[in-house]
Amino acid sequence: MLWSFIAVFFSGWLYVDAAYRGPTWQRWVFKPITLILLLFLAWQAPMFNAISYLVLAGLCAALVGDTLTQLPRQRMLYAVGAFFLSHLLYTIWFASQLTFTFFWPLPVVLLVIGALWLAVIWTRLEEMRLPVLAFIGMTLVMVWVAGEQWFLRPTDTAMSGFLGASLLLIGNIVWLFSQYRRRFRADTAIYAACYFAGHFFIVRALYL
Repeated sequence: MLWSFIAVFFSGWLYVDAAYRGPTWQRWVFKPITLILLLFLAWQAPMFNAISYLVLAGLCAALVGDTLTQLPRQRMLYAVGAFFLSHLLYTIWFASQLTFTFFWPLPVVLLVIGALWLAVIWTRLEEMRLPVLAFIGMTLVMVWVAGEQWFLRPTDTAMSGFLGASLLLIGNIVWLFSQYRRRFRADTAIYAACYFAGHFFIVRALYL
């Protein structure tokens, strides 16, 4: 895993650096390369089994979504749909390992986060309101299911999955804020760092 991790880290760092101050071509090249390397990293996991294909499928859906975000704005609907599918697949993977319990503070906190998130961007969404609402709901459900797993069984595997889902949540908050409310200098770099780290920790859970 060491050399694969180094390759993922180096490629992700090159993209984050390019997102902050680098050329456009570097962003185009290293974002898909980083996700492809994560796919190879997941494929090599010693604990890989049939249900683990959900993680691979989630990464593939994210790769499609990333490609679509590089295209004109009219592709945004399909990009959001691809990210929705990625989070749905991750949620099913988390749920497959869970004997369901209900730790009530977690969904309450997530509902508050979701309400504030929507309140900030809602008036700017226009025709994207329903797709973004569905995407936000799916992201919150993903974090909830991953969190329930960790609160039930606080193992390293569950912690890695919960951390990954939480980082994807933070990254998507930054992404939608910058898309629909206000851009700021480091928005793409912060989003990319959380995005890559989130996927990495979910893949890492396959190794634990």
